[in-house]
Amino acid sequence: MATRIFRLFPAAEPHDPNWDRAPHHGVVVVRAESPADARIVASAAEADFLDRPAKPGDGVSTRFASAFRDDKLYSVEEVHSGDWPQDGAREVLSGLDGREVIKSESG
Repeated sequence: MATRIFRLFPAAEPHDPNWDRAPHHGVVVVRAESPADARIVASAAEADFLDRPAKPGDGVSTRFASAFRDDKLYSVEEVHSGDWPQDGAREVLSGLDGREVIKSESG
């Protein structure tokens, strides 16, 4: 399947209580096969608990808790700007600057 460029951007207001369970990452641009795949590519690029000294609350991964997978928190739109080549690997092209994906008691 051909890849396309997608922009994931916050759909919820900053004070929305849904941000309590997943951090806000700002705008992220990815190369993916579809809008749903764009959510998967973005969430896969986040740090998982296995990458940090933390323990999961459920199962063996925190990928399921990504804000990118929640349409109430993030919207997805296709980008036609030409800023990035459409053809290429499925990957994050812009954004995700290393902020923690794992919510802590303090933040």
